[in-house]
Amino acid sequence: MSENPIERYLTDIAEVHGTRAHVPETSFYPAMENLLTGLGKSLSPRVRCVINLANRGAGLPDGGLFTADQFSRHARDDDRDNPFLAQSPSRGVIEAKSPSEDIGRIAESAQVERYWMRYGMVLVTNFRAFALVGRDAGGRPRMLESFALADSADDFWRMVLHGRKTASDYGERMREFLRRVLLHNAPLAEPRDVATILASYAHDARLQI
Repeated sequence: MSENPIERYLTDIAEVHGTRAHVPETSFYPAMENLLTGLGKSLSPRVRCVINLANRGAGLPDGGLFTADQFSRHARDDDRDNPFLAQSPSRGVIEAKSPSEDIGRIAESAQVERYWMRYGMVLVTNFRAFALVGRDAGGRPRMLESFALADSADDFWRMVLHGRKTASDYGERMREFLRRVLLHNAPLAEPRDVATILASYAHDARLQI
C-alpha cells in the first residue's frame, strides 16, 4: 500500500466500491478516517479523525477532528460516563454523504446547521468533494472554502480506478486544502465546552499527583 495518503484514500475507495457489497456512505468511513489522520500526523499539534461521535445535543456527527492534546493518557473506565470529561473536537465535526449527493445541498441541510450551531465548524463531504462550513465576521454560517476532486459520482468512480495518476494530478491541491481544514480552530460553541476543558485539565492533574 502506498504511503501517499491521497493515493491510499483513492485506492481504498476503489477497492470498497469494487466489492459491490458496500453501502453508499458508511463503507467509505475508514478510508476518510485514514486520509484525515494520515495528513494530521504532519501537523503541530497532530490531528486525528475519530469516526462516529456521541450525541451531545445536536445528533450524531459522522466524525470529529481532535488535536493531540485532547487525548488523555490517563483515561480510566470509570470516566466513560462523566459528561464533564467529554471533549468537543477542536477542529470541528464531519458530515459525510454518498458520492451521488450534491455537496452544496449537504452543506445547506438542517443537519449541518445543527452541527454548526453546536460545534462551530463542519467539514462536509461526499467523498469526491469537500466544503468547510464555519463562521463569518458576524458569527453567521459561511462556506469558508471548498475543493472538488470530481464533478459527478461517475467521474469519481473512474478517477479512483487510477489512483496513482489521480493523486499525481490532483493530490497536491487536495492535500493543501485538507491541511488548511485541519488547521482551522473550531470556536467554543457553548459555555459547557469551556467547563469540559477545565474539568479535563483538572482531572489529568489529579492523576499525575
